[in-house]
Amino acid sequence: MKYPEILAITPPPGEFAYDEQFTILYAVAVGAGADRDELPFVYEKDLRALPTMAVMMGQGSGAFLTGGGIDYARIVHGEQRLTIHHPVPPRGRMTSRSKCLGVVDKGADKGALLIVESTVEDAATGVHHATGIATLFCRGDGGFGGPRAGELPLEPRPERSPDLEVVLPTLPQQAAIYRLTGDRNPLHIDPEAATAAGFRRPILHGLCTYAIACRAILQGCCGNDPALIERFDARFSAPVFPGEAIVTRIWHDGRRIAFECVVAEREAMVIRNGFCLLRE
Repeated sequence: MKYPEILAITPPPGEFAYDEQFTILYAVAVGAGADRDELPFVYEKDLRALPTMAVMMGQGSGAFLTGGGIDYARIVHGEQRLTIHHPVPPRGRMTSRSKCLGVVDKGADKGALLIVESTVEDAATGVHHATGIATLFCRGDGGFGGPRAGELPLEPRPERSPDLEVVLPTLPQQAAIYRLTGDRNPLHIDPEAATAAGFRRPILHGLCTYAIACRAILQGCCGNDPALIERFDARFSAPVFPGEAIVTRIWHDGRRIAFECVVAEREAMVIRNGFCLLRE
């Protein structure tokens, strides 16, 4: 990692134009549509966008990876935070702006963290729709002499048993479908690339798992109304393999929702310290 140069990188604004077909594709790519209650996410009549689709519009980390000298093959998504200021429409043209909030040096044998903030605004009206913060775990870039502190704080999980659980399946070809939304990292499709990265087979995109967790919250707590989601944060703690079922454990306290996701068949915690804030 090129430090401190990476902190000064200023990518040009990004443009993301999309239509109803992409909005439907995104929903199908994250598993929506089998349940009739999710019809508004996959049918052009009264179509609504899933909240997590906003993340797709503001992924500005590429400039920091190339300009910062980061080993792209050894990157995994560590955390994703999203604030929805105004729900995204099913069709639009967005402008995104990204900046590096900081880096954390965890040590030569432990890697580094890259924290990138991206804002998403309507290109025509300037309406600020969303702010995303991605933490990327750069496994091959530790020991560059940067700060050891700076990780963003996590919301604690309640000590009591969860109030409810929602189980959602993934398809064996889920990662192949999700790649159609634009994330073509070979880690998620190529067995050789997955092996080189230390996985026994291709893994599901972290942002696909993230969206599936959001679908669980929408089903369990929101009556599938995407306008109720104001904030949605998660830490990725282990990969999901396509074809596995994801169990989302939910603690619901008014507007505040804590959650975690597990793959029960492997007893693997795949998302921890999840937090969702509902709109007033």
